[in-house]
Amino acid sequence: MNAQLHHINTKQPEAALLESEQHALAVAQEFAARFAATASERDSERLLPFDEMDALSQSGLLAITVPEEYGGLDVSNATLAEITAILAQADGSIGQIPQNHFYILEALRIDGSEDQKRYFFSRALAGDRFGNALSERGTKTVGHYNTRITRDGPGYRINGRKFYSTGVLFADWITVFALDEADKLVMAFVPKGTEGVEIVDDWDGFGQRTTGSGTTVLNNIYVNADHVVLHHKGFERPSTIGSVGQIIHAGIDLGIARAAFAETLDFVKAKARPWMDSGVERASDDPLTIAKIGQIAIRLEAATATIERAGRKVDAAQVETTEKRVVEATLAVAAAKVLTTEIAIEATNTLFELAGTASVKLDLNLDRHWRNARTHTLHDPVRWKYHVVGNYHLNDVIPPKNGAL
Repeated sequence: MNAQLHHINTKQPEAALLESEQHALAVAQEFAARFAATASERDSERLLPFDEMDALSQSGLLAITVPEEYGGLDVSNATLAEITAILAQADGSIGQIPQNHFYILEALRIDGSEDQKRYFFSRALAGDRFGNALSERGTKTVGHYNTRITRDGPGYRINGRKFYSTGVLFADWITVFALDEADKLVMAFVPKGTEGVEIVDDWDGFGQRTTGSGTTVLNNIYVNADHVVLHHKGFERPSTIGSVGQIIHAGIDLGIARAAFAETLDFVKAKARPWMDSGVERASDDPLTIAKIGQIAIRLEAATATIERAGRKVDAAQVETTEKRVVEATLAVAAAKVLTTEIAIEATNTLFELAGTASVKLDLNLDRHWRNARTHTLHDPVRWKYHVVGNYHLNDVIPPKNGAL
């Protein structure tokens, strides 16, 4: 790799190297317990989780998808989704921030050169974080881009403006998606601090408040040629880029749903009153409340099982990347994303339905779960996932190849 790549200071100390999937899950649980204790305060005060993201980097959890041949653990996609859910249950924003980081690592695995993979995977193993500068406002659709990358001597220049730049505030590398002279989408790794990059902390969504998903301005920034990956190639043939990105989104929604369910149980057991016509002494003995709790629990179990099954199909497609395997993975992940979206909305609504009026007090901040669910589930609308699945089964139409499937 070009020596110019080595200007980023290596983090000290180096990130831990996790030994197994069980080890990674245990570490995720440990950090989730720490993050949960202060999650409500971060949401209420909009305190960005810089320290928490540094801790995650050093834990080794952000390198769990690095392939074994590059020194990584290469966890299964079911484990990746479960670790995401564990973190998102503790804090929905912290669960979401690494989503693009892992998407970028998968895109690198699919289309990076050998030198690029060797270098950037080593940076991930050292604890570097990759942020996303993808989405734009004011374009015809979310799949259109105005940001341009043009040749300039041995490298390139990039000009554009990005919004929803999740993770960029916390990143060591800003991963910019731009169209080249042939209108092909590329992915460029830009070191944080590069001249001409402006990161604006202007995300003011009512949910996922501390993801740092603000604006990134790219003013004629320079990028080395060997930092540019031909991202469009990953969608010109079958690949698992979209499936990996989407199963992580499903994990985020599942974690938010679990958080709301846990809050519901605590409130109903300790604080809620039974309805006057129920004839019971405790809200937890109300038969309608019990049935509703059972309904949410069963749907959470179904969503979890669907993610696990989808993860196995993505694993299979990564090993044997044929159209058949990729379509199977795409459809399974779409099903998981639908179920986790729906249970996230249902579980967060049910929290207030069963806990009652006392649960809406501002100081409790229980509404953060609904706000997080409602905000995050706006990613990649499920109505189109129903369409994609139905169109495949009814009309044999192969799902589109993009990062939203």
